[in-house]
Amino acid sequence: MTGSTQETAAAPETRTRSLGVARNLGLVVALVVLCAVGLVTAGERFASTNNIITVLSLASAIGVVAIGMTFVITGGGIDLSVGAIVALASVWASTTGTQAMAENVGWIVIVTTAVGVGIACGVINGLLIAYGKIVPFIATLAMLASARGLAEIIADRKTQIVRDEAFRDALGARPLGVPVIVYVFAVIVVLGWFVLNRTTFGRRTFAVGGNVEAARLAGIKVQRHTVYLYALLGATCGVSAVMLMSRTQTGSSTHGLMWELDAIAAVVIGGTLLSGGRGT
Repeated sequence: MTGSTQETAAAPETRTRSLGVARNLGLVVALVVLCAVGLVTAGERFASTNNIITVLSLASAIGVVAIGMTFVITGGGIDLSVGAIVALASVWASTTGTQAMAENVGWIVIVTTAVGVGIACGVINGLLIAYGKIVPFIATLAMLASARGLAEIIADRKTQIVRDEAFRDALGARPLGVPVIVYVFAVIVVLGWFVLNRTTFGRRTFAVGGNVEAARLAGIKVQRHTVYLYALLGATCGVSAVMLMSRTQTGSSTHGLMWELDAIAAVVIGGTLLSGGRGT
């Protein structure tokens, strides 16, 4: 009787794993089909090293944002402000004052400023949602308008040029012919996978997204964890802003337009449930 009960309980879990494997395999097949179409229609141009590197470079910045968005959506949330946060971080990190400080201290000031701005915006979103009990859609929509507006005010609706040579040389380098931002993206993908699947933080994220009340009864500080999730997404927005600045050599209030839709689409296509509780 006991063995029968255990088998019955294990059956749903086995089915869930099978569905997950099938879904991921389907994504791989779709990618292969797209590549095959590219090869047929564009031939050597599509498969050329330059084209592959160009695609990776363009995808890296939004890809980093998608990693952070994966955590938020898996945790049952949503964020419509990521593009505006990227814009604000790029503008704040490229102001005359920040670049003047970078000349004296080092280009790392530009990086820490952008990431710090991203984290601050993420924490504000998290506090409004977790403790202010504001619906994520509304809270992040307000942040979208606020961050984009503040970016326009700081930049005076002008594009700011990144003139710090050390920053441009360090992040504009191409080790082995591949841009540094592609390496950064790869590292963040690996770290994101590890944190989501191999740490307590990741398990708590799944629990909060699956059932908030059950997670609370299990001893998880749901509100605090929610703030952490949005802060993490804000940090990835800051990193993405740095990557965008290194590629375009500018900080602008127009950076990241419509990125929120691209990031959400990337997360869902990648196998994460929009309702939360399951992500990859």
